[in-house]
Amino acid sequence: MKDKTSINLLLKSLNLKDEKRTGWELRGIEDPEKVAAHSWGVSLLTLIYGSEEDLKKDKAVKMSIIHDLAEAEVGDIPKRAIDVQKEISASEKEELEEKAMEKFSKGLGEELNDLWNEYENRETLEAKFVKDMDLIDMCLTALKYEKEKRYDPSEDNPNFVTYKNLDEFFITSQNRLNTETGKKLFTEIKTRYEETRQ
Repeated sequence: MKDKTSINLLLKSLNLKDEKRTGWELRGIEDPEKVAAHSWGVSLLTLIYGSEEDLKKDKAVKMSIIHDLAEAEVGDIPKRAIDVQKEISASEKEELEEKAMEKFSKGLGEELNDLWNEYENRETLEAKFVKDMDLIDMCLTALKYEKEKRYDPSEDNPNFVTYKNLDEFFITSQNRLNTETGKKLFTEIKTRYEETRQ
């Protein structure tokens, strides 16, 4: 049985249920998903499609569950926000997340930190696959938001500086995919997205 510190850390982890995904907020999405919802999506994709790759599926599912746990402490800081705002560098973000995961693993088990570090390093098939499912969940969500018209797609929308509509989420994902399963899913989702926009 874990001690009182564990309960405090579990309470802290619940912040993910309230933490909005900043990338969607930057795009002016109406009622954007929370980080916990995204993590659930990545976990479901990993569970469903993990058998299509030669990987340790149980390990990959665990990794998918905790891949954004550090954001319960540091918040969701997307790369584009770092580039635009320059309030925090990528290395500072990484350091904050490492410290957060050390706290979580001390109270809830070293396995959390081991899985998170493996995910961040992207050297194993499990880590590459979970990252692919992370990107696929984002593209699926972009498709959902496009179908539901949950943003202003006009050229006057100040949230669209470089890209039109939600194209950014597909453009920035495509070349980062590593697995055949991820690439296949991406192609299917992007086709649906483009059809929805017509």
